[in-house]
Amino acid sequence: MSLKKLKTIGAIALICLGCSSSSNYDESCNFLANINVVISLNLALSQYNQLTFPSNPVYVPNVGNGGIIVNNTGIGYVAFDAADPNHVFSECSILSIDGIEAVCSCENNKYNLVTGQPMENPELRCSLKPYFVESNGNSLFISN
Repeated sequence: MSLKKLKTIGAIALICLGCSSSSNYDESCNFLANINVVISLNLALSQYNQLTFPSNPVYVPNVGNGGIIVNNTGIGYVAFDAADPNHVFSECSILSIDGIEAVCSCENNKYNLVTGQPMENPELRCSLKPYFVESNGNSLFISN
């Protein structure tokens, strides 16, 4: 099996694990709208070039609820909505990138940008809203 196929299988497994029934998903996680997301990113462009290296997340505005955050995990790519799922949507609930964490300025909620899981605060029930990512050459296709 080729290395590319192994990376793809690993990325799919990571996404599936993050979306399994044993995740932190809670029926009360309803602060984010179900907005249709379909976007293509060209990794050869300077604004997305850092995604060719692991742990260099990129914020993409004007997509989803609060934009999206895309990250290269080293074994594949993940994308999450950049709005805090544990907070009523507002200007301050749009997450900012701090290393491989996303931070909400409203309540200082922090999330891991590899798994989407909340960090530090065990009372946060909702994980970041994930999107499907497909890598094809120098392009990433992100959708829900």
